Amino acid sequence: MSHAHHAPEAAAGAPPHPRRWTALVLLCLAQFMLIVDITVVQVALPTIGTDLALGRDALTWVVTTYTLAFGGLMVFGGRLADAFGARRTLLTGLVLFTLASLLCGLANTGGVLITGRALQGIGAALLSPSALSIITSTFTGRERNRALGVWAAIGGSGAAAGVLLSGLLTAGPGWEWVFFVNVPIGVLVVLVLPSVVPANGGQARRAGVDLPGAIAVTLATGLLIYALVHAGDAGWGSAGTVLGLGGSVLAYAAFGWIESRTRHPLMTPSAFARRPVLSGTFLMLIATGVLLGLFFLTSLYFQHVLGFSALKTGLLFLPVALAITLGAQLAAHLLGKVGGRPVAVGAFVLTAVGASLLTRIDPAGSVYTGVLPGFLIAALGLGPLFVTATSTTLANVGHTESGVASGVINTFHELGGSIGVAVVSTVAAGSIAGDAGVGGFTAAYLLCAIAAPVAAVVAAVLVPAGKPRAVAGHGH
Repeated sequence: MSHAHHAPEAAAGAPPHPRRWTALVLLCLAQFMLIVDITVVQVALPTIGTDLALGRDALTWVVTTYTLAFGGLMVFGGRLADAFGARRTLLTGLVLFTLASLLCGLANTGGVLITGRALQGIGAALLSPSALSIITSTFTGRERNRALGVWAAIGGSGAAAGVLLSGLLTAGPGWEWVFFVNVPIGVLVVLVLPSVVPANGGQARRAGVDLPGAIAVTLATGLLIYALVHAGDAGWGSAGTVLGLGGSVLAYAAFGWIESRTRHPLMTPSAFARRPVLSGTFLMLIATGVLLGLFFLTSLYFQHVLGFSALKTGLLFLPVALAITLGAQLAAHLLGKVGGRPVAVGAFVLTAVGASLLTRIDPAGSVYTGVLPGFLIAALGLGPLFVTATSTTLANVGHTESGVASGVINTFHELGGSIGVAVVSTVAAGSIAGDAGVGGFTAAYLLCAIAAPVAAVVAAVLVPAGKPRAVAGHGH
């Protein structure tokens, strides 16, 4: 996953740090935790809901709060790394993430768990861009490309490990351990990293910190998610829904006003309005929204409706996660041959086919013929969209704009997941509550099946034509 700023080049002629590969292992281990925590709660959701007596709205927030804080504050975290030093910012984020994971594992109420998830997201927003800054400043030349290749591989492996690990831990020692497992890893990295990362790794530079902008965009998206979730229970005309939507519009407007006037904006309006950046954010928003929405729906369907265990659910999700990675790898090869636009359009069409098959779910039928084929096809279609969003965007902006562009795209990666889960949760509200059979699940799958071909039409116009030049992925 690319992030929002660029670290300075290593000093010309300076000898490479002798323990740089050990540092890379530790940084990737820390990033691995962050990626795992995007998907790790999906399988555990029904068990968490039962143990803590959480309804649909609270379960939705367990998922979305983490990605909301992570995405909303990611560019801000990159700015802090520039201002105060990447190593210092990384260690601060890692300590916060580790303590928040402990809080989540100890949570005995939904409020405590959701608070812990928010703190996890803040820690992740500090950690992830700082880690990438250290990598890009520690490695040079071909070594840097190799290091970024390892970093990119964390995305697919983290998603796969998250669903499998969640099933194993929830079925074994309990859902609390999907959070507790982060604690020894975090402590290890905190203790060892300072001895292997140079003191000037990701050295501080003069940089403005746009705290008002970070608060405004996070608040705006949070209000939007609140309104979407509230509408599932109280309706679109209820006071809470209308006030949430209105507040979100005002907060987004305030964010635009802040960004147009501050000296060091998180996202410059002019850069965001550029076609390559706009197309990348669109692809990332829709792809992540559909992906996490499908994970959310199918986890609840497997366990609430079909009565599957967390372990069986995790095992069934594993090939889906691998299909996402396979799709991403195929896209990496196709982009240089046919260009980003055909890949994006074809990927959305494939996603639409898979989601359409999911609308035919039948509790009396076999999951191997009624659910998995559609989910696998959709996952194979979604994987290429992440690669296409990053590659086509960064290939069509100048070097001086690539940091801002990657920051905007990856912010929408996390925010898209938050919004997607909120939308499908609202559409499937009746079925999740157990009041409407599988009709709510079918309607939510249908929404995904409709969104994908509409997105394909938009992508056919919006995604830049031509073959993108090679761009190192940082990915998830």
